[in-house]
Amino acid sequence: MSFSTIAVVTAVAAILLGLAWLFAGGLLLRRWGIEPSPTGLLIGRRIGCIYLGLAALLLMVRATSAPEARWGIAAGFAVALSLLALIGIFELIAKRAKPGILSSVALEALLAAGFISSMAVTS
Repeated sequence: MSFSTIAVVTAVAAILLGLAWLFAGGLLLRRWGIEPSPTGLLIGRRIGCIYLGLAALLLMVRATSAPEARWGIAAGFAVALSLLALIGIFELIAKRAKPGILSSVALEALLAAGFISSMAVTS
């Protein structure tokens, strides 16, 4: 998969997640089986801002002609998304999250695979 394609797909997902965390964090937490609290919602809103910033980054660099930049960004996103997927599975096994987290885990794993694939194309 090309870096440009996975960057745009991930940016769209990050925009949707960022807005969801900013305006409907309780819904996301409940989906994972976590009771919303003021602290959890505060952290969720802050994470929403991070997602929106990452989306902006990806949209701005999606067409860069610098292969080192594409490779580095792809590697960073592959690591972060892989870790998110792994921690989601860990939290499910530890019974701190409900099976609703598996949709997030699946999306994170697919996006990580897309970035890894783009690294092979960039190399």
